[in-house]
Amino acid sequence: MMASFIYLVPVIVGMVTVYIAERRTRRTWSYYIWAPSVANTLFVIGTLLIMVEGWICAIIILPLFAVLGSIGGLIMGVVSRTTRWPKQTLYSVAVLPFILGGLEAEAPLPEQINRIERTIVINAPPSQVWAQIHNALDIQHEEVNFAWAYRIGVPVPISGISQQTPTGIVRKISMGKGIHFDQVVAEWKENEYVRWTYRFDRDSFPPRALDDHVRIGGQYFDFKDTSYTLRPHGHGTELTLRMQYRVSTRFNWYANAVAKVLLGNVEETLLNFYRHRSENAVTQTKPL
Repeated sequence: MMASFIYLVPVIVGMVTVYIAERRTRRTWSYYIWAPSVANTLFVIGTLLIMVEGWICAIIILPLFAVLGSIGGLIMGVVSRTTRWPKQTLYSVAVLPFILGGLEAEAPLPEQINRIERTIVINAPPSQVWAQIHNALDIQHEEVNFAWAYRIGVPVPISGISQQTPTGIVRKISMGKGIHFDQVVAEWKENEYVRWTYRFDRDSFPPRALDDHVRIGGQYFDFKDTSYTLRPHGHGTELTLRMQYRVSTRFNWYANAVAKVLLGNVEETLLNFYRHRSENAVTQTKPL
């Protein structure tokens, strides 16, 4: 997760690819772009095979590696065409991750706090929507599996149930692969607003349930809080879901962009889940 690795290693992979190819015969400019991208794809697949990384991290980082690899390929293409020092250039760049990695190892990770918000209108009264939020039982895979995060390996939610405890109201979350944690109520206005913070136990995330680099509450990613706001909307409810999260990496510009896309899609999936459940509950209670 060091910047010297994330930014320079795919560049080096791209440069090596072009350097070896240029030793045999002159390559085209298009080759300098696509061949390093393919080489970096194979590099990422290799990290999966030897279990250095998991699927989630691999899929997230692959676009960045492919682009950086092409940049490295173009650099080596230019050097090969205009100078007599492609080998020296390659060696000089290859030592940079070791030099820069030693310099950045002791520097603290930068933190970036961001917020994602989505809204939906549900044809059900606020009391019914509120009930579904706090008593989400037996969540079926097909109810949420169109979220991109779940498709790339994040375990799907199984249930979310609010309970009264000696320390206050807590929402118990269960997900696939044995993941479980608490959402602790920080603010509560029945049928109108609820905000949770997060509490994790040592066994909240069993080994290999989530990649360490994207584990909630970990060094690189965390949820700060989650809230639902319910407002009457005609005969229905306007439901707003807001998540506040933290990313702490050397490449927050990229990590945050990916998080916004994935979390925004997760919010849309959850809102649609509550819409379907609330509207189905209203239909089932209507007199024939």
